[in-house]
Amino acid sequence: MKAQVYGDLFRTTMICVDSYENKCATGCLYNAYFDHGIAFKSTMELLINIESMLEEMNMPQSFTGKRSFSRSEEKAEIKSVNDSVREGKLATFSLRILFRQNASWQGSVTWCEGRS
Repeated sequence: MKAQVYGDLFRTTMICVDSYENKCATGCLYNAYFDHGIAFKSTMELLINIESMLEEMNMPQSFTGKRSFSRSEEKAEIKSVNDSVREGKLATFSLRILFRQNASWQGSVTWCEGRS
């Protein structure tokens, strides 16, 4: 099976934060790979959704293999939002992931309404 190659546009994900209460962010994330937004209800869910999205796109490819302490590996359930709004009510961030090496993401985050 041939691996599909995606352009540079797919490296950037928009994170739209709609609320932040009790240290818990909620909102949606958008990437050109999907035709819909992906909802998150906590910061951990945001990170898990981004990692699942990167795995599905296989870009950037992971430098290390997935490891698990359980026998069955569960995938994050991605909840789609059919909303074309690409701005968060509180904040919007542009996340650009260039590499996934050494069990981390390398790239940049830009706060769209303010300072980087």
